[in-house]
Amino acid sequence: MEGEKKEVTCYLLFSLATAVIGSLQFGYNTGVINAPEQKLRTFFNNTWVERYNKPIEPGVCTVVWSLAVAIFSVGGMVGSFSVGVLVNKFGRRNSMFLVNILALIGGGLMGLCTLCYSFEMVIAGRLIIGLFCGLFTGLTPMYVGEISPTPLRGAFGTLHQLGVVIGILIAQIFGLEFLLGSDKLWPLLLALTVVPAILQCLLLPFCPESPRYLLINLNKEEQARKALVRLRGYEDVSKEMQEMKEEGIKMNMEKKMTIPELFRTAVYRQPLLIAILLQLSQQLSGINAVFYYSTSIFASAGVTKPIYATIGAGVVNTVFTVVSLFLVERAGRRTLHLIGLGGMAISALVMTITLKLDHIESLRYLGIAAVFAFVAMFEMGPGPIPWFIVAELFSQGPRPAAMAVAGCSNWTANFLVGISFPKLMELCGPYVFIIFLVFLIFFFIFTYFRVPETKGRTFEEIAQSFSGAPPPPSTSVQEVDVVTVPTTTVKEKVPLVATNSEAKEKRSSSGSISTEAMNGEEKPESATQPLVTSTTDETFNTTMQESI
Repeated sequence: MEGEKKEVTCYLLFSLATAVIGSLQFGYNTGVINAPEQKLRTFFNNTWVERYNKPIEPGVCTVVWSLAVAIFSVGGMVGSFSVGVLVNKFGRRNSMFLVNILALIGGGLMGLCTLCYSFEMVIAGRLIIGLFCGLFTGLTPMYVGEISPTPLRGAFGTLHQLGVVIGILIAQIFGLEFLLGSDKLWPLLLALTVVPAILQCLLLPFCPESPRYLLINLNKEEQARKALVRLRGYEDVSKEMQEMKEEGIKMNMEKKMTIPELFRTAVYRQPLLIAILLQLSQQLSGINAVFYYSTSIFASAGVTKPIYATIGAGVVNTVFTVVSLFLVERAGRRTLHLIGLGGMAISALVMTITLKLDHIESLRYLGIAAVFAFVAMFEMGPGPIPWFIVAELFSQGPRPAAMAVAGCSNWTANFLVGISFPKLMELCGPYVFIIFLVFLIFFFIFTYFRVPETKGRTFEEIAQSFSGAPPPPSTSVQEVDVVTVPTTTVKEKVPLVATNSEAKEKRSSSGSISTEAMNGEEKPESATQPLVTSTTDETFNTTMQESI
């Protein structure tokens, strides 16, 4: 019991906080590009005039702006797909350290773009930052999941999403005109991501490598035990070490899993389908559309400065992520995801009605409430859960490849929504939320029928639930010993005993037919029992050897 109390140590919290700095950078770079949009467009035009002595055409300016925004998702797709290769070669901690080099390069390019009169540097910087963020969307949940104690793995798993929403909120605040959103300081706003990158590089050497990686991938048992003792705060970590060893034995029995093999292996198809669809449920839920529409909804309700109301939505985003952190180990992943999807579906329907009937003043305030409810429900389930549940659905062997596929699915959906949403909004108007409502209902049904609960279960137990493995060998041995062996052995030995019985009866020259029959039944039992037992033991040993 004492060990259980010390599972949350200062060293564990320090390691988790250091890893989540990468999530914060992901959120910051996701939200930072919205505030300086008009400043960037002006910069594109000034650069064009400097080069060609004529202003940029509006269509070309829109293309350059769209490219600067969308290229971030392209980099994220590539980065997320590369996670598996990186973590298997360099480890979890060292990979995070190396990836921060991309943040320094990308931030430097964007920060120096005005000095070099180059909008291409903004686009290149966004691509490299996207690559960096794509890698961290796999690295952080994997590292957090592998160093967290099993009873608290879900709670700590939400820290990734908490880092993301805090990063978005920081970007919204710093993007205000009187801070870094001005005409002169917006390059510094884009380059600010280098600060957390440097901070994380300074802190990571004091963090442990993942004990699972040390033991299972590198076979460094003593180093893994020492790291685990420091993380847990007590010496007796034999139970957790044994669980990792068993997972390692199973992993060593299988060849290394690549992404194509992951799709071809039947036992991984169901968890892989769950992982992909949960990631899609996050991006196709309509959360980006809500943030896009939130300013107009707040403006129609009479809010004089809707930008502050949008920041208020960001605060709600952060608060309910913290709430989910405390609920996820009590209510469970599956339950919270269902609550989130259901609440978002209701909120989407209410927003559609209020946007259509915005001339009714009382409904405007209902629209504001629906926005806040939608954001709150998102952070209860679809926001945090898809990121860390993928790490729970797979054992150590296929986990890196699965994280890469899931992350790539998320970034691809993000890219497609970003590209298609403006056109959908133009075609559908307020009815655009009906599309997301249909998606939310589909994901709710899928989660209800196909997604298992992973709360409080080890990685190996969760993986075993998908494998459909046969019963343990001992069960089948007992069945063979009881049913098959005696039948075969008795049939072979009875004729020999019967012959011996007849010889005895001839020597005694007394007895009737009925007596001979009885002797023929009784004596084989006593005479043949040792033979049957011996044969059964031999069969048992042979069966055990074959099973092993």
